Amino acid sequence: MRSPAELDDVRWSDLTHAYGPAEDVPELIRALYGDDEEAADEAVYELYGNIHHQGTIYQASAPAVPFLAHAALHAPRKREDLLMLLAVLADHGPDFVESPHWPRSDVAAICAELCAVLPELLPCLADPERGVRRAALRTVAAVADVLPDKQRALAVEQVEALYADDPVPAVRADALIVLNRFGRALEPLDSPLPEVRLAAAQSVAERSGPPYAPELVEIFAEDGAEPDPGDDDFPWSDTTTPDQRLTELLTQDPDVGLTVAARWIGAGDFGSRGSWLAEGIAASWRDKEREVLSLSAAALPHARDTAALRTRFRVIGHWIDLLPDPDAGLRDALHRHAVAEDESAEPALLALTHSRDPRAVDLVIERPTARLLEAAARRFPEAAHRLIPVIRRELAAGATGNDGIALVRALDAFGAEARAARPELIDCLRTRRAAIVAARRLGADAVNTPEITDLLHEATRSSDASLRASAAVAHHRLTGDPDTALRTYEELLSSRSQAHWYLSGLEPMGGAAAPLLPRIEPLLESGHDWTRKAAAEAHHWITGSPDRAVPVLADLAGTTPVGLSALKALVTTGCCPEELHPSLQSYASSPKRLLTDTPFSGQGHPDEELRTTSRLLLAIG
Repeated sequence: MRSPAELDDVRWSDLTHAYGPAEDVPELIRALYGDDEEAADEAVYELYGNIHHQGTIYQASAPAVPFLAHAALHAPRKREDLLMLLAVLADHGPDFVESPHWPRSDVAAICAELCAVLPELLPCLADPERGVRRAALRTVAAVADVLPDKQRALAVEQVEALYADDPVPAVRADALIVLNRFGRALEPLDSPLPEVRLAAAQSVAERSGPPYAPELVEIFAEDGAEPDPGDDDFPWSDTTTPDQRLTELLTQDPDVGLTVAARWIGAGDFGSRGSWLAEGIAASWRDKEREVLSLSAAALPHARDTAALRTRFRVIGHWIDLLPDPDAGLRDALHRHAVAEDESAEPALLALTHSRDPRAVDLVIERPTARLLEAAARRFPEAAHRLIPVIRRELAAGATGNDGIALVRALDAFGAEARAARPELIDCLRTRRAAIVAARRLGADAVNTPEITDLLHEATRSSDASLRASAAVAHHRLTGDPDTALRTYEELLSSRSQAHWYLSGLEPMGGAAAPLLPRIEPLLESGHDWTRKAAAEAHHWITGSPDRAVPVLADLAGTTPVGLSALKALVTTGCCPEELHPSLQSYASSPKRLLTDTPFSGQGHPDEELRTTSRLLLAIG
């Protein structure tokens, strides 16, 4: 170990961390020893941010280890935090040790420094504070696979003592995990301590993989229902907490996971454990929405505060959108909460709207927000005569930002009836409130007046490139004159900005955009995936021929956001290359979700789009 007196012996200015030269590290380490609690807290925070920035380590990380170890012993108020910092600094995958890159890596240097000081840190395993003991166990675990024999034997001896005698069951469970990392493979499934049984079952399941044995499932369901009462559920060296590790494990076997989630919810859903497990299964596996929503409904009475209740409604609202016939009992429960006078009423109403329950329309009109109106418009377009006046009123009241955008987008669901909102859209364009979507909406309304075309023409000279593009296409749609749009797009496509932002708006111009082909065709070979995709799509819109577009789109197709967009573009070409069929079959039939979601977006799920689009393309043949 090295004391603060030796900090100046290190040339920190020659070392780097996340923000450049590591000259600030000595000052931060010295602050750990002072009497100023706030300064010490800030120092820990800064150290986590610069020598271990979002999981990345740097040149200065290894030289800091012996100083941090000294501070962990001699600055006891920060012992817990510093032991955990040492543990996460030494984080590495077991396979990395065997790679040729290991000897000269920064993490190998960190582990070497930590191994050297570990014997002096081992007394922390006997600290009176349970949090310190748990943090110390994680520090030991971080280097369990690289400890020299002498240090290894000493560490194992002290961890075994904790496993046998510690008065805190959670500490014993942690000790079991560390011993398993040392290769002991202990499996005390019959331990009298639930925490130890749970840790043992988790270790067995991690080794065996799914499907999990009934004995393990029973332990998960019974012993995992209630979290440990402490607030020291620290991550291990892989940065996941024990609770996160267990949830991830159970998510790998969806039927078992749903069974366990039901038991946890039935036991009170402590810490929302069952709810989050169910949500994780819906996020990872297809066609589990009905069971997950049933569990979410069962969890509602267990929500312990408004924040938890709001979260449950947001989750329900997200997944209920995917069911064609949501359960009537769940819709009734949502309605009861939606009419309440508390902070959970709005997310409950949003979920009710997503369920397509007609009672939602009256409530949205009574208590409108931009998000609710957009959701109601998309799900109840037949209620245009009732919703459009409210949308107009909210726009006229000066809605800006995301609210203004949502309100204008809400009009898209109403077709020609949306023309009633023309005065408000004109004002949005004039005042630059949600101007981009307002310009598109005015172009789609197909009502040409001098006032509108003049405003659109003016907007094509805006400093906002996206507004220029939208206004130019809208101007063409209303006037039939392509000159303004062509001139605007010539300028936009000659700039260095990412062209896909503008190309995606060209569809309404069709063949009138043909003069832009010399600008678009080179983009078919762009190094940027989204640009190639947008160029291929635009080429097809303009020429009507799929010949140039299909090879580009087929090459991009896959289980990524741009890959999904390429697949959807292929549908519009009416072509499906035969070489895509095996991949499309797998996309259509996979039981697991292949695309992740944007939480609580209310816009459907990209994986559902992937499955539907794949089936459409296979039908094209």
